Amino acid sequence: MRSALEKDDRRTRKIFLGVFYVCATAMAVITFYAMYVSLDEYQRTGRVVIGEVLVDTEWPFPGVAKLVTYLMIVSVVAWYCVVRLGGDKVSNIPKWLKSILQLVVLMIAVVALYEFVYNFIVWNSFITADVIKGVLDFDNKSVEYPNPETPWNLVFATKMSLAAFLIAAHGFYTMSKPDRRDHLQ
Repeated sequence: MRSALEKDDRRTRKIFLGVFYVCATAMAVITFYAMYVSLDEYQRTGRVVIGEVLVDTEWPFPGVAKLVTYLMIVSVVAWYCVVRLGGDKVSNIPKWLKSILQLVVLMIAVVALYEFVYNFIVWNSFITADVIKGVLDFDNKSVEYPNPETPWNLVFATKMSLAAFLIAAHGFYTMSKPDRRDHLQ
């Protein structure tokens, strides 16, 4: 019986490891592609909008998902795989360090949630203003915040801040679960 459980655990681990590697590769490819195109744009125009290339690029052909959507999904899935592969290691760190990490992750979750709501509201406002003018353009909205010289595309900012919130909230949840050892004592 034990051998069957160990075999199943190994298979499960291999699945999570394989999915993690696929996600990590996708994140790296998408990031390097965006950096390459953005650097080229910056050299030609002297200006770049953060995340715009990921919003403008649909893959594998027009009308399918945008690269920013893939990046958001693989980021969250990769995080989940990491937690499933090594989440039990958190129980081995001292409680004082775990408490500090929980506070840091909680702060990140709060900031990411604020950024998500802020970006979503600003994006919605720009879309509404355009619709009143008779224009339907959802993707080419950017905000010159935090630096006017490098604006952020709002689709990119909204999706990635949502991914950051989901990752941080899940991290906080994972670290806040009581240890199994605490229940046995």
